Amino acid sequence: MSRFLLPVAAATLAAACSLALPQRSDAAASCASSSYSYAGVASVAARFGVAARISTVRRPKVLNGHVAAWVGVGGAGLGPNSTDEWLQVGISAKPGQDPALYYEVARPNQAPRYVMLKGHLPLGRTYSVAVLESRRHPGTWRAWVDGTPMTRAIYLPGSHGAWRPVATAESWSGDGGGTCNAFAFRFQQIRVAAKPGGDWRPIQGLVLADAGYRVEREQRRALLAVSD
Repeated sequence: MSRFLLPVAAATLAAACSLALPQRSDAAASCASSSYSYAGVASVAARFGVAARISTVRRPKVLNGHVAAWVGVGGAGLGPNSTDEWLQVGISAKPGQDPALYYEVARPNQAPRYVMLKGHLPLGRTYSVAVLESRRHPGTWRAWVDGTPMTRAIYLPGSHGAWRPVATAESWSGDGGGTCNAFAFRFQQIRVAAKPGGDWRPIQGLVLADAGYRVEREQRRALLAVSD
């Protein structure tokens, strides 16, 4: 689903989720200049899990590729010997399809595996999603939805204490690029695990806001990731 790269951060997000928002991007600049675009937050430090409540505010308009809202760890080139390695869980949408719950895992030297968990999600419905490292088995992770594990234990070598969690919306415009997909996803109660197995705390992070997309602060520590 994602390269899972961390773009250059635009602003700092405090522990209480008060943030200095970046200037609104110029849509003409625009999201079409890159095949991947992001709007969300990335932890300033390595942690052992990430969780959030995510909902689809408006029906996405996906012209090409996909859009998604997810929490996850890892990334392109972050595995052993610069291999791709990650785990993410959230909501995705493709052209002509309703939003769906999914998780995706990338292991070193293997193609990423996308798994749809539930399709035809209603707009506005909130789902609690998380990825969390095992307390007993360092480097082993699970994806969770509404308090239920969606995966078996997944070993990701080199991941223990190494990765900065992310909670973000993304747009991928397809292999050809040049497309600006539209979305509006709400993130609430974004938290990171200070220890394997839990000890959840509000995220301290950096705002991600690529051209054509932005992050807005809402009441009750909620963030809206939206296209211009």
